[in-house]
Amino acid sequence: MHDYRKLDVWTMSQRFVRDLYLATQSFPTREQFGLTRQLRRAAVSIPSNIAEGAGRGGRKEFARFIRIAAGSACEVDTHLQIGLDLGYLDFEQHARPGSVLETIKARLGGLERSLTAKP
Repeated sequence: MHDYRKLDVWTMSQRFVRDLYLATQSFPTREQFGLTRQLRRAAVSIPSNIAEGAGRGGRKEFARFIRIAAGSACEVDTHLQIGLDLGYLDFEQHARPGSVLETIKARLGGLERSLTAKP
């Protein structure tokens, strides 16, 4: 079992969720059960899957949950773009989370490669 709290990508994704919750507070109330909910759910899924995978006992299973976290990161990226397209986010509000998200995706990819590498 891995201690997920020691993983930089978990810490970064936790901060990302917090920042995203703050950013989506300005979304229209009509989106409370639409885009806002989807965006937050997908964002929460990133650190949650890292933690769940770490707790599963085994590199193969951990790598599978890292791939799920990466998929959630791509989903968040799409939702952020939709928020920008609909005018709920301005470019600056989109660029910063997008940049952090790219770093998270890169680190997830590196972690998955390290978990699946042959010893």
